[in-house]
Amino acid sequence: MLLNACSRAIILSMLLLFSQTTWAATVLVAVAANFSKPMTEIAAEFEKATGHSAHLSFGSSGKFVSQLENGGPFEILLSADEKGPQKLEQDGFTVPNSRFVYAQGRLILWSAKPGYIDDQGKILTTGNFKHLALADPKLAPYGAAAVEVLKNQGLFEKLQPLFVQGENIAQTYQFISTANAELGFIALSQVIENGKITNGSGWIIPDNGHTPIRQGAVLMKKGAENPAAPALLNYLKSAPALAIIKKYGYDLPQ
Repeated sequence: MLLNACSRAIILSMLLLFSQTTWAATVLVAVAANFSKPMTEIAAEFEKATGHSAHLSFGSSGKFVSQLENGGPFEILLSADEKGPQKLEQDGFTVPNSRFVYAQGRLILWSAKPGYIDDQGKILTTGNFKHLALADPKLAPYGAAAVEVLKNQGLFEKLQPLFVQGENIAQTYQFISTANAELGFIALSQVIENGKITNGSGWIIPDNGHTPIRQGAVLMKKGAENPAAPALLNYLKSAPALAIIKKYGYDLPQ
């Protein structure tokens, strides 16, 4: 009798394992570089919760949109703005009604040097620096937001000759962290952990300093038949995913 019960338990476990293995799928996701850290964590939790996995590629939103318009392989786009997903939707590349805002980003003026930047960013007008890093505003929404901050402060013309432009926000962070630029504008998520800046010094740009950075997600038509694709988008709206997003300094979608 005991042997029979054990046998049934083993058979049931094998069937469950076989079922999960055959059902699990992988989704290809293009992720804006600013969202690298939270999305890596979210993907790991997503796999634990659903059995599906996500293959993540990180880069500039503008380049991803261009790739998707030209047949790129990604099934989901997590952009750094709303414009990219909207454009793909208007051009008929996406699943209708799949677009939504998954996070609202925060911009920071940051330096790898402790004590170099005060909490109001006065160094932009009074400091002595040779290079100011920012992401290419034509490709990266965080770069466009940085330009908007400087224009609102009347500093754009003065500081433009000092610009060092990264292709995306990850490369911009590298310029600053390796001292090729004394300071620059990056995403808060790149230097924050549990609500605190992990190293260096920075000025978190106030909400009214630029147009809100509302980051949009969308399901591409090529992902419509992949069960992992809508599952991942649903998981992005779950409480565990939202907690990770908030941990990295993003405002939650309204």
